[in-house]
Amino acid sequence: MSKPTVALKSVIIRFAGDSGDGMQLTGDRFTMDTASLGNDLSTLPNFPAEIRAPQGTLPGVSSFQLHFADHQVRTAGDAPDVLVAMNPAALKANIKDLPRGATIIVDKDEFTTRNLNKVGYGANPLDDGTLSSYKIHALALTSMTVSALSELPLSRKDAERAKNMFALGLLSWMYHRPTAATEAFLKVKFAHKPDILQANLLAYRTGWNYGETSEDFAISYEVAPAHMPPGRYRNISGNTALAYGLIAAAQQSRLRLFLGAYPITPASDILHELSKHKKFGVTTFQAEDEIAAIGSALGASYGGALGVTTTSGPGLALKSETIGLAVMLELPLLIIDVQRGGPSTGLPTKTEQADLLQAMFGRNGESPVCVIATSTPSDCFTMAMEAVRIATKYRTPVVLLSDGYIANGSEPWMIPDVGALPELSVEFAQTQENFLPYERDPHSLARPWAIPGTKGIEHRIGGIEKQDKTGEINYEPANHDFMVRTRQAKIDGIQVPDLVVDDPSGDARVLFLGWGSTYGPIASAVEELRNNGEKIAQAHIKYIAPFPKNLGAVLDKYPHVITPEMNLGQLAMLLRSKYLKDIVRYNMVRGMPFTTAELVEAAMGVLHSG
Repeated sequence: MSKPTVALKSVIIRFAGDSGDGMQLTGDRFTMDTASLGNDLSTLPNFPAEIRAPQGTLPGVSSFQLHFADHQVRTAGDAPDVLVAMNPAALKANIKDLPRGATIIVDKDEFTTRNLNKVGYGANPLDDGTLSSYKIHALALTSMTVSALSELPLSRKDAERAKNMFALGLLSWMYHRPTAATEAFLKVKFAHKPDILQANLLAYRTGWNYGETSEDFAISYEVAPAHMPPGRYRNISGNTALAYGLIAAAQQSRLRLFLGAYPITPASDILHELSKHKKFGVTTFQAEDEIAAIGSALGASYGGALGVTTTSGPGLALKSETIGLAVMLELPLLIIDVQRGGPSTGLPTKTEQADLLQAMFGRNGESPVCVIATSTPSDCFTMAMEAVRIATKYRTPVVLLSDGYIANGSEPWMIPDVGALPELSVEFAQTQENFLPYERDPHSLARPWAIPGTKGIEHRIGGIEKQDKTGEINYEPANHDFMVRTRQAKIDGIQVPDLVVDDPSGDARVLFLGWGSTYGPIASAVEELRNNGEKIAQAHIKYIAPFPKNLGAVLDKYPHVITPEMNLGQLAMLLRSKYLKDIVRYNMVRGMPFTTAELVEAAMGVLHSG
């Protein structure tokens, strides 16, 4: 007799285990299979900074959360409906996030006295009644996996490593995920390791069959596809979308793309992805340090290529002197900062928004640059192209801010029509008499982009102040004042879209105003508040230097403006200083994104404050 199936609107699953248990791979495969079914989704990978923390300890716990639904999803979810815990550490690290009634699937083989003691359990929580508020499935995942692979020529240790595939197979059965794509993935990944391939395939199929035949699981679940605009979709992470956006922008501008980068979490995946695409005219250079990385990128821009460097907060600090040089040279340069927790090494694998003021002002002298920010993984593609548009049109460095949540998270992305991509044409200075390297376009204030070796346009470069028009060295006070003001005016004059405000009622008195990865939590909180009858508006700033022209008018319209930030109020500081607007700050620096519930609570406090 087939088991009954229950339809659900949405599900939040968290896979958690030791760093060596393959939780990121397990979550990624479940996500890919979910995307192929047409569910909308959002993910939150969460892992330790150490390459391998002590096995079975709390610092070594790695997790992957996935929220999928038959409707639009904006966040990875506040609290898991299902926790898959591969050991006591994974259970203890995550149990506080689970609502009562949630389902917990654990590998009871790992709940040994030694492992329990490692994380401070005085008694086995599977036996002492402390988990009575949850639906517990204590399965012998390790021993069942080893038994299923007993006929293969593998050591017990190698056999145990396949237990994550057993768990993936079981969850795939529970939620009716297709299996063909994961099996095809495994065949490619382990093509040169036939024994390991066979072990993973067998464990995966055994987990699926266990769900089908075991009395421990009486029902399975279905989540229907989401209603989404017609088009071709793929699941994409923020870092991958940034890489694709850079490639598309280089193609549209007919420039060679050069990435000078030093590996740093959480930005390294951009380097990894771009290194695969040499056929699109992409050159990647892994430099010996952050300073060499940006130096090579600026050199590429000087030579007529699209110069890009990627980094995180510590690297941005090291790049500051060369960014100042790019300001003086007035050359296109794109600096992508994937923010993480700081200061110093800080929280390398956790998310934060604390680099905004560094991006704005972290250089000597008056050295203005354009600063923009992406809001979601799929938005990274669009904002990468926008960063290239601004950098090449206005001949300026552009800092594009992302963060760890956006970089590692993923969501469905509708692949754009190549024919609809913006034209990003670039004109270089041509051979001419009496060439003036700092003679500016009257509209953009950009100087000519002169390629070295072009006859008749030879000119001086360097970090010393330039004379207006000629570019020669000049120490005159009046000239310096003029050039400083002109460079600032160029940034102030960059054409950016007006800020779009979502205010259906038209008479809301409270505005949620965010930037970066707060977009999803704010949108989810606003949706919940409106469903409860509250009037609240929302807007999201992507352009920070310069701000949208209508931002002042927007701020004047709303008596109360709330800015949630994963810092201590950096955007609020900028808004207060420029517009003299009192801002309600809501700040957390926990290395984790906001939850919808806490933003709802924050808004309710303002909405009903009298």
